[in-house]
Amino acid sequence: MTDQSIQSVLNENRVFAPPAPSEVGTDRWLISSLDHYNELYTKSIEQPEQFWGEIAEEFHWFKKWDSVLEWNAPDAKWFSGGQTNVCYNCVDKQVEDGFGDQPAIVWEGEPVDDSGNPVDQRRLTYKELQTEVSKLANVLKSHGIGKGDIVTIYMGMVPELAIAMLACARIGAPHSVIFGGFSAQAIADRVTDASSKMIITCDGSWRRGKVVPLKDNVDEAIKLMEDSGSQPVEHVLCFGRCHNDIKWGALDRCWHESMDNASDDCPCEPMESEDMLFLLYTSGSTGKPKGIVHTTAGYMLHTAMTSKYTFNLIPDQNQVFWCTADCGWITGHSYIVYGILPNRVPTLMFEGGPDYPTASRFWQIVDRHQVTQFYTAPTAIRAFMKWGDEHPESCDLSSLQVLGTVGEPINPEAWMWYRDKIGRGVCPIVDTYWQTETGGHVITPLPGATPTKPGSCTLPMLGIDAAVTDELGNEAKENEGGLMAIRKPWPSMLRGVYGDRQRFIDTYWSTVSKDGKPYYAAGDGARRDEMGNFWIMGRTDDVINVSGHRLGTMEVESALVAHESVVEAAVVGMPHEIKGTGIAAFVTPAPGFEGNDELMQSLREHVAKDIGAIAKPDMIRFTAALPKTRSGKIMRRLLRSIAAGDTEITQDITTLEDLSVVANLAQKDE
Repeated sequence: MTDQSIQSVLNENRVFAPPAPSEVGTDRWLISSLDHYNELYTKSIEQPEQFWGEIAEEFHWFKKWDSVLEWNAPDAKWFSGGQTNVCYNCVDKQVEDGFGDQPAIVWEGEPVDDSGNPVDQRRLTYKELQTEVSKLANVLKSHGIGKGDIVTIYMGMVPELAIAMLACARIGAPHSVIFGGFSAQAIADRVTDASSKMIITCDGSWRRGKVVPLKDNVDEAIKLMEDSGSQPVEHVLCFGRCHNDIKWGALDRCWHESMDNASDDCPCEPMESEDMLFLLYTSGSTGKPKGIVHTTAGYMLHTAMTSKYTFNLIPDQNQVFWCTADCGWITGHSYIVYGILPNRVPTLMFEGGPDYPTASRFWQIVDRHQVTQFYTAPTAIRAFMKWGDEHPESCDLSSLQVLGTVGEPINPEAWMWYRDKIGRGVCPIVDTYWQTETGGHVITPLPGATPTKPGSCTLPMLGIDAAVTDELGNEAKENEGGLMAIRKPWPSMLRGVYGDRQRFIDTYWSTVSKDGKPYYAAGDGARRDEMGNFWIMGRTDDVINVSGHRLGTMEVESALVAHESVVEAAVVGMPHEIKGTGIAAFVTPAPGFEGNDELMQSLREHVAKDIGAIAKPDMIRFTAALPKTRSGKIMRRLLRSIAAGDTEITQDITTLEDLSVVANLAQKDE
């Protein structure tokens, strides 16, 4: 589609109707029309206990619940009195129902041979997965890990990562998965906050032909904790993925040796519905990341239900689901592992980068494994566009039935390219809106039911009472901007910020209230159009969404100021062609340091070491002073305008303490 025709679609405010199932190679849509959706949605909002109770009946319970919901805002208890186990419902239930020989996980590693074919491929059946998970669960128990002990997982995208998550769930040990791109300091911060007794890691992981030294990063993190006097780790279990040289210390245990000696008999631990399933750290507007708490039963139901309906997952239909995210993020938790396995559709995991060894790699994987549902980030889609149409055109993508996007709003141009070049003009696009805190989808199209518009995440998911409001909880008018809010509890909602009750309340439940009753505030601005569709307008706090990864500006600023050359720094988001939002840093050098290219590169590497490569500033501008109000606050809205490339200052700057700072900042990027 040409730029002109794309613009024509946008100008016409065009709506795309759901395709017929036969157009995309599926026999049926689970939710077959907008009327069908409206009927289910109305029931889910008006009769939530009946709606969720019926869904709960589809799962295995050691003990049935006494009540579906107890709600005392901001605290929800779902399925109180019930006992279940997420691992049982992901794995054991499929085996006991007679499907143990069906594939559960399909995996492809990054390395390729001289012909470009993958060196490493595996298919684990539910029975094989059950065996591996049970053995690892016994390994954990042999090292003193039991119910309630938090286990940190820092691994590459290998099946053993999913096995580790499920093994923790099996014995009731909450896990804290850390993205493999985070640095030693980030690991140390998260391990210390969670008081993890064990870290599970790999010797390394392949990424664009190079080995990411995961075990070395863990070793460095442990040293940092020892130096600070806060080292809770008793064991480090290391899986040998890359067979590179690593140091073995007193805390280290070999995955392979431990598994060889472990029994495969390990019954699932009956878990109370509100027992913690996992802890996942996400950046906030202050320097310290927040440990988001998710519990057992509600999260299990919501992620499985949303997986089923959002992606039209139907067992025994030769479907293969591929979410390209990493399990270090909530997307990987919910839509690689916990939401997909109970639906008995194989989930595909891939270890490496999308352009290694060529920019055709993702499309080769779709072709090779006959992927039917493909779920990726707008950042990746914009990169695919930039690399050229010849790459998807070189592969057979006719197996695809549903396309999804996640992590950030997708711009309309990328939406249209995705639909036409990847989806053959017929695959529906489910533009999903949700957060680490929500656990699963809260606003999304449903492929057989929802008319879609490029750039809109459309309508609320079943059970989600979403609205655009002001701070008093009053609903905004049509196409009027406001705050994204959810007015009623849903099963997979966060249950708290680990160890910080007040932060939980202040961050999520203090902005919007109606008649004294708090609403969940997502921290995003939004509007709703004349069709009732939601449009997300961006963050309302100081969190930057970089390639779908949330980074706190304070976290990046803290890393910059820790460098000896920096006396002050301010970080804001800026438009970025590929990432959607990039990181712009305004830095005041310390006396004796010159703001030049060499210092710029040094600062970027320093941030990468302190936080991770994803936090590297895309732009660094050196300035003698930062624009501040007379009360001493940095005028960030002015910095955002400058970072966006605005040539004229149209904002009110009368409160600036020193107007000459603006002239300095208006210079070209360093």
